[in-house]
Amino acid sequence: MKAGLSIVALMACSLGVLAQEDIPQYNPNSLNPIPRYEQLYKIRVWRDVRLDEKQNKGFFARSREITRLILDGVRSGELADIYLNDSLTTKKAKEDFLKDVTADVGVKPDVWYPDNDYYENDAVEYNGVSYRAKRDNRGKNPDSSPDDWGRDNSIGQPILAQPSQLATLRIMEDVIFDKRRSRLYYDIQSISLIWPGDKGNPRGFDFEVGTFKYKDLIKLFRNHPDEAIWFNRYNTAENKSFEDAFLLRLFHGVIYRVENPDNETIYDVYSGNGQPYKVTVWAREWEEIKMMEREHNLWEY
Repeated sequence: MKAGLSIVALMACSLGVLAQEDIPQYNPNSLNPIPRYEQLYKIRVWRDVRLDEKQNKGFFARSREITRLILDGVRSGELADIYLNDSLTTKKAKEDFLKDVTADVGVKPDVWYPDNDYYENDAVEYNGVSYRAKRDNRGKNPDSSPDDWGRDNSIGQPILAQPSQLATLRIMEDVIFDKRRSRLYYDIQSISLIWPGDKGNPRGFDFEVGTFKYKDLIKLFRNHPDEAIWFNRYNTAENKSFEDAFLLRLFHGVIYRVENPDNETIYDVYSGNGQPYKVTVWAREWEEIKMMEREHNLWEY
């Protein structure tokens, strides 16, 4: 009888060990994953980084905007994986992404008629091709009058938002206290591209156009070292790569959401209780202070 109970106990222990082994110990989306058994504390935080703020202008230098590099990466196919949201499970088609960053859908010009008067810079369509008038004319066939007409394939094409208009990044990161190294780490998981409503967005409100794995963005930064430059306005000898700038936390981000059972943003929590918007502003700062104090207290371990 005792032997039978011993066998059952051993089987139970074995099953418990197997069950623990099934739990993934490493996050596949982390750049430098910290195993679960080394984590004393972890919480997921979302931050909104407004790139046109003075503190964040290093990521938004003219012609070297981080958003320009991301857009070019999508167009070229280098950033092949675009996601609908920061769950990083459902992908978004490149065509849908480009449609969502379209500022003007474009309107095809009228068909050319020989009896119409046309003036310089007027646009027409002839045999499926767009032309623009070089000078005033009448009855000049666009296809056979190069002195009067010039092809212009940009006419009627959708106009994409400028990199300077995509002025917000939403960073999702895990804040982890590593109990072995006794240190707090910020493990960025994804970055979402937000088109603010005050930056020419035709929707009139902040719109998330796409999300990218941070690991994929790091590859993009490393492949374009001359473009992925964080600009130091005070000392250009200390310019850094975007990768190093994120690692050194050279950005200012306002907390948008802290992980919670209802998946509510800070604004949702307070507005749902009838609180005015200004209270949510202070609440975001209060969350930042609580995180700093928690980090201080964790040093006691």
